[in-house]
Amino acid sequence: MKKSLFFVSLFSLSANLAFSQQGEGFDASKLKITWQLTENNYKKSGEMLSVVTLTNNSDKMLPAKGWTTYFNAAIPHNADADSTLLQVKMINGDYVKLFPGKAFKGLAPKASIKVKLLSRALKDITDYPKGFYIVFNNKPEKATVIKSEMKTLLDYSVQEKKLAEKHFQQNATVKDLPLNELPPVFPTPVSYTKSQSAFILGKSVKVEADPVFANEAAYLAKELEKVTGLKPAAATDDSHQILLQKKALSSDEAYELSVSENKIVISASAAAGAFYGIQSLKSLLPANAWNKKESTLQIPGVEIKDSPRFGYRAFMMDVARNFQQKSEVLKLIDLLSLYKVNVLHFHLNDDEGWRVEIPGLPELTQVGSKRGHTTDEKTHLFPSYGSGESTSNSSGSGFFSKADYLEILRYATTRHITVIPEFETPGHARAAIKSMNARYDRLMKAGDKTGAEQYLLRDLNDKSVYRSVQGWNDNVINPALPSVYTFLEKVTDEMISIYKEGGAPLQTIHFGGDEVPAGVWEKSPLVAALLKKDSSVQGVDEIWHYYFANVNAMLKKKGLYLSGWEETGLKKALVNGKKRMVVDPRFVSENFHTDVWNNLSGNEDLAYKLANAGYKVVLTNVTNMYLDLAYNQSYNEPGQYWGGYVDVDKPFSFIPMDYYKNQKENERGQPLDPAHFKGLERLTDAGKANIIGLQAPLWSEIITSPERFEYLLLPKVLGLAERAWAADPEWAQEPDAVKSEALYQQAYVQFLNVLGKKELPRLNHYAGGFSYRIPTAGLKATNGMVSANVQYPGFVIRYTTDGSEPGLNSKTYTAPLSTATNLSFRVFNAEGRGGRTVKFVK
Repeated sequence: MKKSLFFVSLFSLSANLAFSQQGEGFDASKLKITWQLTENNYKKSGEMLSVVTLTNNSDKMLPAKGWTTYFNAAIPHNADADSTLLQVKMINGDYVKLFPGKAFKGLAPKASIKVKLLSRALKDITDYPKGFYIVFNNKPEKATVIKSEMKTLLDYSVQEKKLAEKHFQQNATVKDLPLNELPPVFPTPVSYTKSQSAFILGKSVKVEADPVFANEAAYLAKELEKVTGLKPAAATDDSHQILLQKKALSSDEAYELSVSENKIVISASAAAGAFYGIQSLKSLLPANAWNKKESTLQIPGVEIKDSPRFGYRAFMMDVARNFQQKSEVLKLIDLLSLYKVNVLHFHLNDDEGWRVEIPGLPELTQVGSKRGHTTDEKTHLFPSYGSGESTSNSSGSGFFSKADYLEILRYATTRHITVIPEFETPGHARAAIKSMNARYDRLMKAGDKTGAEQYLLRDLNDKSVYRSVQGWNDNVINPALPSVYTFLEKVTDEMISIYKEGGAPLQTIHFGGDEVPAGVWEKSPLVAALLKKDSSVQGVDEIWHYYFANVNAMLKKKGLYLSGWEETGLKKALVNGKKRMVVDPRFVSENFHTDVWNNLSGNEDLAYKLANAGYKVVLTNVTNMYLDLAYNQSYNEPGQYWGGYVDVDKPFSFIPMDYYKNQKENERGQPLDPAHFKGLERLTDAGKANIIGLQAPLWSEIITSPERFEYLLLPKVLGLAERAWAADPEWAQEPDAVKSEALYQQAYVQFLNVLGKKELPRLNHYAGGFSYRIPTAGLKATNGMVSANVQYPGFVIRYTTDGSEPGLNSKTYTAPLSTATNLSFRVFNAEGRGGRTVKFVK
């Protein structure tokens, strides 16, 4: 009956279309799109079937033509022959349009129309299409947001039930340990001895420091003022109670911390060590010290000797795909420095955005830092990741001015964090390419051909056809252009100048090298000319080596070394008749620092191959260190999943020198056979010396707010902090598998207690407080009773029996409950903030 009514309303009212084919007077804000996930593996295609419903809630007819709806999605296409009413087409990247087909006759008021679409399998809420808006042809620059709703007909109850049971089993091994059994500071120091004495931090405390530690003493005074409200005075005689003293130790980052009843002494051979001694002193303060200022605080007595395992302890922040404000970066630096992470790898550009001002190249931020509706990208880029029609969207648009960047550098340098800028090239460079296109057009119109071509990044006559992993067909710089190197040198020189002005160290610039797709440069006249001119470049595949040889030479002249993703140390070669990336020995002696992320099937030993060959390697393994991966397989859990799932255990369990040993899941979250790594290359002694550190990246495709950033960051990044700083644990060295597992479980339980009782309570208020993820409850039904447990000791579970979401006034779970009730469970921290609710599925 509904179909018949719809048929009448759609076609019998066609005369009303005469009011306009362009939508004049139509209130587009009254449209609604409902996207419903309907069927997985449709017709055994491996694709997801979705039914999209367009509803006209206005009082006028939606015209039969003259409009287009835009959004971002996983490249859907019309199912079967269902394309005559509404058609969907990819524009570029994840940018898609939905528009009227030949058979569409308009949409009457209060009527709806459906279209079936296919796409890759959509596994969780991260995959939802987003950023819907409509544009009418007669007003191409006016875009109106369309309300959207996501639904699913797919039943995830069995999956959620199994996951809750898995969590219950994992949590069942977690014991509640007394605070006095936990290490006094985090990350775990090399050695410590607790005493019964305690130092009382009060208003009479004075600080004395060796002159070389003056900056650290000033920092300490400000930090203590945050928790006491009183700024310690500088000692002018022997009345000091906190002393920062110079002492010869094993490394610049080593320190000794002594807390007794009468005095606190931090000893170090360099400023970095003194700073880390201060961070450990802060770690000794009560977890709630940042909640409210107390005039006196008790600091437990302890003797600590400590130094880091790795000199390179890095977090990578992606502000290119989605932007974060300067305030969030400064807050992040406070967090990283607290946990002794000493490198901020700053991913400043990508296909979807250029995020830092470069003096002399204004288009990079005038064009490349903004996203919004556009048909030609002359003034800004297409929307991506649901950033929508407006260029004022704070995640899609934004950049750091020179003054902003200087402030970030100075803030980081004070906290002994090195900021490494990354400019992704030659792939992932679309924002730069489009920006320099705008510059080219501007100067050509002004008649300045030489100036227009000075920084051009693409061959204007290149007919190469390719598609990147993210869907772009125009995102790769052309290395045959001399202007490319002029551009890179300009960016490099400006960075050198900014770092010098900011008093910040700059030893390297990261120039990417990641994910250049097949097909690039193959039909470029300039590349063809280069191949004829330079006999050392043997084919298009060797353009890669040509490019990085030039970049490396430019950096070396300026006293810098090249950092990049693993591909900077690789080349294409025939392996068993197929082209594969293999280790390229030609750059081994050039001090390349390679961030190796790919340990997926077929590349499990890639990092070890590069290290054994002589490259400096930063272990950035996707399966353990990619913080943007979802915590688990839940349909309701935000995060990527292409590289597996990463909860707090994955970074913590990582064994740098033998990561095969504790790799228990593949990138699909499935258990690995212990024999899986048999025959793979292992680290040699020389290779071990080339493992310079660890890194955890947080890519930002789905991060559209500071809260989402912090949710995916924490508490996972604390596992990185522990593995990068703490000594190689006993469980990693134990050859007996059974003993090793027992030792690991003991260490992991201690780690979870540290998180639940000390560090997460501290982060409720430290640096303004962080929106870390609160876990979901584990559930298990036995003999008609439901049991629940929690991952972190110190957190509580509340429940309801009417299906509603538990709140602070809900009952606290203390004992198993009858399955006859409609149970909902939710975990809360000590501040009363709750995580995601899970329901018991009978």
